[in-house]
Amino acid sequence: MIEFFIPLESVPKITHQMKRVKVHNGKPIFYESDELKAARSLFESRLSKHVPDKPIKGPIRLITKWCFDKPNCAGPEWKTTKPDTDNMIKLFKDCMTKLNYWHDDAQVCSEITEKYWNPITGIYVQIEELDDVL
Repeated sequence: MIEFFIPLESVPKITHQMKRVKVHNGKPIFYESDELKAARSLFESRLSKHVPDKPIKGPIRLITKWCFDKPNCAGPEWKTTKPDTDNMIKLFKDCMTKLNYWHDDAQVCSEITEKYWNPITGIYVQIEELDDVL
């Protein structure tokens, strides 16, 4: 099992689905905004410190707990506002795939993504290799 916490001044609220589009010669061209590029770069730099020696093989369980800053927050509270958890995790997993945590993010068979308001800001990550049999 791999387990770590990425402390952040602020958790990026931009998601992979927030790509931009422009039309060139009648064809749509999708691109990443500067804000999305910055989030990708932040994730890759912080995740690079925890890359396993070799890519994980087989089925994987990924647990992430996203701790967003909220002034005067006494302790963890569920965050029920955007961004949506399914949108948040996509960019994060893409960065993990690029850094060779695993061969393909399709290996993530079990995924728990939680989001909180929390006095400590950052992302907790737990990666577990699953047995071949349930």
